[in-house]
Amino acid sequence: MKHITLFLLALLTVLCPVKSYSHELDDLKERYTKREVMITMRDGIRLFTSIYEPKTSEPRPIIVRRTPYSCAPYGEEFRWNLVREWKNFTDANFIVVIQDVRGHHRSEGVFEHVRPLNKNRKVKGGKATDEATDTYDTVDWLVKNTRNNGRVGFWGFSYDGFFSTMAAFSQHPAVVAVSPQAPITDWFIGDDRHHGGAFTMLQTFDYIPQTEGRYRYTKDIYNKVIRNDVYTDLLNAGTYKNLTEILDDSTATLWHNFAKHPNYDEFWQERNVRNSCYNIKPAMLIVGGSYDTEDCFGAWELYKAVRKQSPQTEAYLTMGPWWHGGWAVRGYTGYDHFYFGEGTTDYFLDEVEFPFFSYYLDGKGTKPEKRVNTFFAGENRWGHFDDWPIANYEPTPFYLHRKGKVSTEKPQERMSFTEYISDMEHPVPFSPDPEDHRVREFDDQRFASARSDVITFVSEPLTDTLRIAGPIEAKLWAAISSTDADFVVKLIDEYPDGYRNPEEAERGTERKRYQMGKFQHVVRAEILRGRYRNSYEHPEPFVPGEVTPVTVRLNDASHTFLPGHRVMVQIQSSWFPLFDRNPQRFIDTYSCTTDDFVMKQTIRIYHQQNAPSAVVLPVMKK
Repeated sequence: MKHITLFLLALLTVLCPVKSYSHELDDLKERYTKREVMITMRDGIRLFTSIYEPKTSEPRPIIVRRTPYSCAPYGEEFRWNLVREWKNFTDANFIVVIQDVRGHHRSEGVFEHVRPLNKNRKVKGGKATDEATDTYDTVDWLVKNTRNNGRVGFWGFSYDGFFSTMAAFSQHPAVVAVSPQAPITDWFIGDDRHHGGAFTMLQTFDYIPQTEGRYRYTKDIYNKVIRNDVYTDLLNAGTYKNLTEILDDSTATLWHNFAKHPNYDEFWQERNVRNSCYNIKPAMLIVGGSYDTEDCFGAWELYKAVRKQSPQTEAYLTMGPWWHGGWAVRGYTGYDHFYFGEGTTDYFLDEVEFPFFSYYLDGKGTKPEKRVNTFFAGENRWGHFDDWPIANYEPTPFYLHRKGKVSTEKPQERMSFTEYISDMEHPVPFSPDPEDHRVREFDDQRFASARSDVITFVSEPLTDTLRIAGPIEAKLWAAISSTDADFVVKLIDEYPDGYRNPEEAERGTERKRYQMGKFQHVVRAEILRGRYRNSYEHPEPFVPGEVTPVTVRLNDASHTFLPGHRVMVQIQSSWFPLFDRNPQRFIDTYSCTTDDFVMKQTIRIYHQQNAPSAVVLPVMKK
């Protein structure tokens, strides 16, 4: 399958046969040695650490990744991606360190998901621990026990990005450069486990048992449920409560904490990294992918938090046209039917990431001229800015109108709405294809616009270039027939009639056959569980039939709508099984079964004078 889970990617990183890289690895072994050590933390717990050191007498910088995905292979064998993901570092004779985090694989202790910062920790000494103190103690050992130049950097993506962020909080003076990439940042509002308070059913069911080491990837629980495709099988499985019974696991895993903490309480808030971005000493390069369905939120929002809370920090942001981790894949030119041009990942790896670390760790080259690099799909070009959000954008409402129209003109009707029936027996799928796992990115949405439970609004063909760069909000006015509903909003770039990729000849015959005319390219898509429209901490029911304001915050974006294209907005109330089905009643979603559902309800989206629904786009000023 083209869609692979992050865990499988992690397994491939560890277990991929090294035949394709055997020659490069042999060369690396001529230049490097490997040793494995147990580094003792301040509370006595020891963490397993692999150290790859260049055979040189010159003191070299240290680059570290702390991971829950294993620093295998263990023993004498070298990690195969040292000549792939780490190639720039090994070519420059950096000391490479990979560590199993506390409680995982060969490290001692107890693993805790997104372990929050310990309020009782001390920079040095004391027994209180968290990921920042584990980082400090690891670095302290490394600088004393390797031939280094006294400068240490950290990098990693996704979960490893979270550990990289913790490294920025460590306060060790040797840590001078950190790059969190697609970092886990807030597990309730925007990353991985929830989006807008809605539970990521597919991703979490697929992922949590694996990261807790309870089930092998290809067997046991996941395959006990998913025998055909995720839409069919999870629909048949039912709700969170039903899946919990299938897990049959009495231990206190993160899975069970969803039911204990259904709202944005202290449990989730203390795991919100954005609350702790003060007094950061090392330089930071924060990285993400615009088409990342997992952690797009984390990169944008971590950068904003660092700039607000720690303005003295030398912080940088790069957002490219990538799926989750795509920036680490050399030769990436696009996904599925999209072509973003040659060399976006090579540009990042060779012109952004490595120069960043080389400057701060090795004293070579110059630091970036601009803080922010973002890619503008449509034009397929990079934009370089002094900060984010950029200074010269204008929040511009694109109003919804009757008969499925979109324009910048405010509606004048006294009464106007579009309604649909949200049916939880037939929820809107996230993909037109029968998938066996979650997706890395979203593809053509024509399948969704053909459904009666997805309402679509589209502009006239653009006569000029429309560039957006910044935050996006959908300000809806809605009335529902029950007491709760989800609101999924998609911002789409609809391609012109008869459109053909100018690069089709270089992309192979499979891509030539796909009809790109009227293609519906997702620029941004996000969900809000309606009960959280006013507060994530204190959910509220809807009053049936009452016209109610609902704001759905989509992730930031940089994108160019070209002349002839149309701005499209789609709205729906399910997105299954990426997210669990809303029972369409104001009840606890973690304890209910489908017997508690209001299976069908009517939802109206208003577009009238006193209730003008709109998507507010960050239009760049000319």
